[in-house]
Amino acid sequence: MSGLFDLAGQVAIVTGATRGIGRAIAQALADAGADVVISSRKADACEAVAAEIGPKAHAIACNISRDDEVDALVATTMDRLGRIDTLVCNAAVNPYFGPFLETPDDAFDKTVRVNIRANMRLCRLVVPVMAAQGGGSIVIVSSYAAFKGTENLGIYAVTKAADTQIVRNLAVAHGPQNIRVNAIAPAIVKTDFARALWEDPERAEKAARSYPLRRLGEPEDIAGAAVFLASRAGAWTTGQTFLIDGGASVQSETS
Repeated sequence: MSGLFDLAGQVAIVTGATRGIGRAIAQALADAGADVVISSRKADACEAVAAEIGPKAHAIACNISRDDEVDALVATTMDRLGRIDTLVCNAAVNPYFGPFLETPDDAFDKTVRVNIRANMRLCRLVVPVMAAQGGGSIVIVSSYAAFKGTENLGIYAVTKAADTQIVRNLAVAHGPQNIRVNAIAPAIVKTDFARALWEDPERAEKAARSYPLRRLGEPEDIAGAAVFLASRAGAWTTGQTFLIDGGASVQSETS
């Protein structure tokens, strides 16, 4: 069974890889044998995390809201490592927390640019590389919020729902090239990014009670799914969004 999850000889790019879910995914991919590009906005943070993970990790800074840096991320990875087998689009923003119709224009534009447009650009760049290699895996980190109405996560939820449709579109378009495209949709995970959702003890306890497993997620709870999707174990899996939510999506309000 271990061979199903062996990523030796593979190269993966993980955006937003210096903390939280991205950091956990990068560690897990490296532990499975992949060379992993650690990417986020700050070069020093990328280098620090790469040093912590070890020789399988390679720091390449990139602000995914800037097209030239996205282009350079892919080009530099190819120059240094010669291939790209897995792309994990994890970096995201949520600059506004409040009623959807009150979303400021600049927050709307920034959220769409980073959470949708940057992912599309990354996919556009890596798909030809993967096709030439005979296949590959793209994983977009979406959110449980993509499947629920929400009072205060409106534009973020809209962009995460769009990511699940990007997955379906690309899976259909590029399946014949053996390129698999999937998403992971976590519920509340205890990361800095989601701090507004769990730092209030009363809110965190209420959320945890709504999950059958009775706890919030940890970054490591998400990482295994990324390894599965990158590996031979996930070779016949495409176009799917995996809810990793402590069971929240299956529990009725009266349970």
